[in-house]
Amino acid sequence: MILVTGATGTVGSELVRSLAARGERVRAMTREPSKIVFPGVEVVRGDFQEPGSLAEAVRGAESVFLLSAPGPWVVQHDEAMLAAARSAGARKVVKVSAIGTGERAGARVGDWHLPGEEALRASDLEWAALRPSSFASNALGWAPRILAGEPIPNMSGDGRQGVIDPLDVAEVAVRALTSSEESVRGVLTLTGPELLSVPDMVKVLEETVGGRAPATVDVPLETYREQLLGAGVGADFAEIAVNGARLVAEGGNARLTQDVELALGRPPRAFRTWAHDHRAAFTG
Repeated sequence: MILVTGATGTVGSELVRSLAARGERVRAMTREPSKIVFPGVEVVRGDFQEPGSLAEAVRGAESVFLLSAPGPWVVQHDEAMLAAARSAGARKVVKVSAIGTGERAGARVGDWHLPGEEALRASDLEWAALRPSSFASNALGWAPRILAGEPIPNMSGDGRQGVIDPLDVAEVAVRALTSSEESVRGVLTLTGPELLSVPDMVKVLEETVGGRAPATVDVPLETYREQLLGAGVGADFAEIAVNGARLVAEGGNARLTQDVELALGRPPRAFRTWAHDHRAAFTG
């Protein structure tokens, strides 16, 4: 039995479907099980804030996929789930972390994930920590502007990242959960096959989806901060978002790895492929 937390998210939902299609016994955890249906999959209630619910959710599971929404609570959520997994006798945990975790002092997103990674290293569990780069699916947030012919705001200038298709993250997770090969154990930094800036991605959308994509417009970081705060985003999260954009703009996430190819035996999907698969979102 494989327990999948974060089962309703971009990666988790695809992972549940992929595991079920392989014939694996899957249990999907969510706080509101009545709202989701995965054919052939057991859906259970679980809340990271309620240790008793985690103990019930992980009962009988041999492997756990650990994914929590980003925030300072990740440390507590990881601790609670790992404790439940050990008590239940699970033998493997695959955790979704973040690119750069433990590599940059004061990188808050990485700081949230580092204690969980360290706990895995210190445990007697089989484990993998998946550190994905920026998701291609973040571009879906541009769809309303593209449909309206409005410019795409760009907070990171010409800074490039190894943008990854979340489907590749899910497929690596499948391998990590179902195989003991060395290529899917330990820390895996997951990137796409090429470095792309926001203007690069918009250009790909124009070429792939058809028509003429709107231009990008540079947004100063202080303006970005004010926009986030004005939208009701907390000051702490706004600071993290601004610092992340600054890091990308300065080339701090311009990194490619071969970890996807080593895990899957094929190159990672290109952003162009993702754009083609999701073109309906940009054409109305």
